[in-house]
Amino acid sequence: MQKNSPREPLGSMSTVTLATSERFSRSQGRRHAARRRFTVVFGSISALSLVALGMPAASAASAPINLGTAEPYAVLAGSTVTNTGPSVISGNIGLYPGTSITGFPPGVQSLGVTHKTDTAAQQAKSDLIAAYLSAAGRTPFNTVSADLGGSTLTPGQYQSSSSMGLTGVVTLNGGGDANAKFIFQAGSTLTTASGSRVFLENGAQACNVFWQVGSSATLGTTSNFVGTILALQSITLNHGARIMGRALARNAAVTLDDNVITAPHCSITGGGTTTTIASGSTSTTTPVIPNGAPGTGFGGTAHTQSSLFIPIGLGALGLAGLFGSLAWKNRRRSVDAG
Repeated sequence: MQKNSPREPLGSMSTVTLATSERFSRSQGRRHAARRRFTVVFGSISALSLVALGMPAASAASAPINLGTAEPYAVLAGSTVTNTGPSVISGNIGLYPGTSITGFPPGVQSLGVTHKTDTAAQQAKSDLIAAYLSAAGRTPFNTVSADLGGSTLTPGQYQSSSSMGLTGVVTLNGGGDANAKFIFQAGSTLTTASGSRVFLENGAQACNVFWQVGSSATLGTTSNFVGTILALQSITLNHGARIMGRALARNAAVTLDDNVITAPHCSITGGGTTTTIASGSTSTTTPVIPNGAPGTGFGGTAHTQSSLFIPIGLGALGLAGLFGSLAWKNRRRSVDAG
């Protein structure tokens, strides 16, 4: 006769089941903890890497303003071009559909040719209109106060819904990028005070600065201005004002008074070229600022600026890989131990 096998007491089975459940829970807890450590360490260092390398997630470079055939023009107007005194223009002078260009001489066109109501001037005017509309429609933009004086601005698009002015100095910092774009949108007028200045530093170039003006632009006496002015109506340069850029007026006049205007050319690397600007019987040399070099403005003083972003970013990426590997190994050990 078969004997019945002894049965485990109910209490013993409950103890075994509870112990097994506790081991399973501890194992699961270690897995979750390892996963959290891995995510936090790797995520934090990856974020540090992106910041250090200067790669913000929600930033986008401004597309260039295409001037087309208007690019070689230093002066382009709709009604008249009028000059007083020994102005020096380095670049084309154009007029369409007006017919009157006066004051040359005593003004001098050191480079370029003059197009008055011809096919070339007509095409340049058409391209100016397209460039104006492109600049006016750029979004998103940063809203700025009516006076830019005392500001240091990074690449981007800036708008004032009414007038825009400059008293003193505004600094445009390219952030080490020779292709950095600065686009300004003035709802009505653009006015600079006497002696005001635009400084370029850290790779910023005059060829990449644009001022779209909803009515007329006026530059104060002896002001030093940088960039291409795209005005709907007129542009007036008071005595001794200088532009490293262009004065392009869609519908009305460009009026000059002993001024210097030099159409800029972009340097691929942001350095290595200079532009000579004559003023009466003397001349000065204005450098194109190289990447990472001390910043200078158009006739301005030096500003020293250094950046460790790139080496910090590379080091942070290396640490991300190292800590990620260590965190993964610790996680595997925890799982195996469970």
